[in-house]
Amino acid sequence: MNNRFYQSALAALFTLGIFSSAYAQTSPEIKEKDFRKHISHLASDELKGRMTGTEQEKAAAEYISKEFKRFGLKPYFNGSWFQNFPFISGVELKGNNSFTFSSTDKKYVVEKDFIPLGFSSSLSVSGEVVFAGYGISSKDNGYDDYEGLNLEGKIVLVLRYNPEYDNPHSKLEEFASFRYKANIAKEKGAKAILFVNGPAPVEEDKLQKLTYDRASSVPGIAAVHISRSAADAMLSKSGFTVKSLQEKIKADGEPHSLALTGITVQLETGVAEVKKEGINVAGYIPGSDKNLKDEYIVIGAHYDHLGMGGANSLYRGDEPQIHNGADDNASGTSGILELAEYLSKNKKQLKRSIILAGFSGEELGLLGSSHMVNNPVVANEKITAMINLDMIGRLTDSALIVYGTGTSSGWKDMLNKNKPVNIKLTFNDEGYGPSDHSSFYGKNIPVLFFFTGTHSDYHRPSDDADKINYPGLESVVKYVAAMVKDISQMKSRPEYVNVPRKDNQRMGGWKVYVGTIPDYAYSGQGLKITGVNEGSPAKKAGLQGGDIITKFGKKQINSIYDYVYVLQELVPGDIVDLEVTRGEKKIQLKLELGAK
Repeated sequence: MNNRFYQSALAALFTLGIFSSAYAQTSPEIKEKDFRKHISHLASDELKGRMTGTEQEKAAAEYISKEFKRFGLKPYFNGSWFQNFPFISGVELKGNNSFTFSSTDKKYVVEKDFIPLGFSSSLSVSGEVVFAGYGISSKDNGYDDYEGLNLEGKIVLVLRYNPEYDNPHSKLEEFASFRYKANIAKEKGAKAILFVNGPAPVEEDKLQKLTYDRASSVPGIAAVHISRSAADAMLSKSGFTVKSLQEKIKADGEPHSLALTGITVQLETGVAEVKKEGINVAGYIPGSDKNLKDEYIVIGAHYDHLGMGGANSLYRGDEPQIHNGADDNASGTSGILELAEYLSKNKKQLKRSIILAGFSGEELGLLGSSHMVNNPVVANEKITAMINLDMIGRLTDSALIVYGTGTSSGWKDMLNKNKPVNIKLTFNDEGYGPSDHSSFYGKNIPVLFFFTGTHSDYHRPSDDADKINYPGLESVVKYVAAMVKDISQMKSRPEYVNVPRKDNQRMGGWKVYVGTIPDYAYSGQGLKITGVNEGSPAKKAGLQGGDIITKFGKKQINSIYDYVYVLQELVPGDIVDLEVTRGEKKIQLKLELGAK
């Protein structure tokens, strides 16, 4: 959809009265009462949690844009307030989905007796069936369900979980995910993998829901979860049940894999990605200095949240509830609105230009901010700094955390100089983190991320407007305003510093260290990276931000999950060949793995 469609749709919502009470006048100063006004609207049940790609997200974007216009900002996106971006919101069943096997006339029903998994390829396959225990192959742990089996062209039936399901510290747990088992089965030559619930650790036989795990499908293999009764029907000719085989594996502590003689499965899977559009909203204030106005400071906050919950919610109730996201991140959004009004009224003090941006899709993997830096209106080289406001509404004991303090050499002095007397600061030097500043830091832009900490309402329906510390929020945003003024008046732009990430914050539980920063907004084939850590093996190997890793050693990399799996199999000092797509070119690199 184009911007004109969004604007007409949003205008219709406005006409219907959704915004009629939201646009009350506000003070040009940064005031507590204005925060209350903005948050009470953005975190209202009316906006239903502002999920990316929904009408409520568009309504929130319209609210922000109308406030920007009222404050005298100029539309940032080439004359428009809005920048649309495509994203995959989920997966759905499409076309034919069928499952049957020889020796039965039963018609198995999709979503009742079987269901394709979200990462399954859409395929039509048939083949003989092999039961392969838990579908785990880990020679290092002395357990291999595939030893001695020929899976070429066959369909494999495996149990969920791992054989040590009652041991919370089992080393086999890292091999227990659906996607990992599907990858292994594919490598062994299987055309399809069928998952079944054993009676342990949970007696209930419940099929998985069709969900999207934010990565591309596993190419070349159909992956399906089937009912225990269907699996028992296939096993009966061999004299086994799911329960009896699981009990044998448990009792002996070793695999009991077998070919199911005379059983041929016919399987068809149809899984399609659901594509939607999200929307960024931004305005700008031109700088007053003729020499510095072509340099920009971005002040950003994500305005999206979780809607009715979903995979990222920490709510465990049975009935879906609105996740209003007052702190996460109506608080930060109210901050950019207050700054927009205040800075616009004081624009003569701003030598550099100021961009105020509301990002969507942050909760889905920094989608909006990533799209903005990869499709820039102003060249990224002209952005001197990015300030991110995310969850700034729950100031407790005056404690404020500022991330990115090492990303430019002058940040700490400036932060200390402007610090309000009622604020206690904690500095974190790193520029990468789980919010929108990471997208900018990956483009070599110094960043600061203001954050008042997590709490028991985080990603739950209870994150409501009445929980916000409004006086504390006012103090934080006034602090940010002082910082913005100082940055805008610097004689020379702040220098960029590449800050290595600390060992205890690297993703994954493996022993090796690579130093890549994944691009979580990317949903295509391969692993795209936004950057690499200074001095890391990735840096030494020549990897760069924007590279897409398609092969790591002998393993094909189709998604971030494949990357995780291959690192589990390697040790420090291993030297691996990489295949990387850089722009239109395929390049080969050699990387020596470091130790964590």
